[in-house]
Amino acid sequence: MARKTISRRSSPDPVPTFDEDYLDVDHWPHRWRVEPSDLQPGERMLNVFKPFLIWLLDQGLSRKTLREHRDNVCALGAEVIRQLNFHPKLRKRPIKQVLTEALNGDDGPLIYPRCSEAEQLSFDSTCRKLHRFLTGPKSTSR
Repeated sequence: MARKTISRRSSPDPVPTFDEDYLDVDHWPHRWRVEPSDLQPGERMLNVFKPFLIWLLDQGLSRKTLREHRDNVCALGAEVIRQLNFHPKLRKRPIKQVLTEALNGDDGPLIYPRCSEAEQLSFDSTCRKLHRFLTGPKSTSR
C-alpha cells in the first residue's frame, strides 16, 4: 500500500503580478539616501516618478522595455540625490523643477559611475520621455 505524504508547508506567498512588481518602488528613497536629509526629496521624487511609471505601463510597452525604463528612473533618482548633495542650494527648489533642469530636454545627466554608451543611450531615452511627460500638456489622468 502506498503512503500518502502530507505537505506541512504553509500556503505559499502569492506571486506578485508584473504590474505589482513593476510598481514596487516605495523603497527607492531609502536606496538613494546618502544622509537622512535625502529621504524627503527622494519621497517627493517618487511622487513624480510613480505617475510616470503608471503612464508607461498604460502605453502597452513590452515588459523588458518597462523594466529598462523603471531601472533608468531609479538611476535618475540616485543622480538627482547626488546633485542635491553637491549643490545644497538645489534643495530649496521644488523637486519637479530640479528634475526638469536635470533632464535638460534632450538627454539626461551623465550616469555616475560611468556606464556603457548603450546604457547611457537607454537612460537618455527614458529621460526624454520623462521630460515630455513633465512638461507636456496636462491630461486628466495625471
